[in-house]
Amino acid sequence: MPTHESTAKRLRQSEKRRQHNRTNRSMIRTLTKKIRLDPAAEDAQEMLKEVSILLDRFAGRNLHHRNKADRLKSNLTRLVNSARQT
Repeated sequence: MPTHESTAKRLRQSEKRRQHNRTNRSMIRTLTKKIRLDPAAEDAQEMLKEVSILLDRFAGRNLHHRNKADRLKSNLTRLVNSARQT
């Protein structure tokens, strides 16, 4: 247990942020898994747009590193585009 008020507040804040970040990371993982399972699906292109927007947003908030977000977007885009061509 924290002994100072400020420490207790910091603990509450970090727990709240941890839960929020966990939810966001889970959302990204779920969408990327759906795209990877069926990249030729009709809604894969729409999910790719949604994932790209979310990755950019989370990279701006330091939830993901900018390079990791760009790499994920690139790999998913390549996957969806190659599945659409075949």
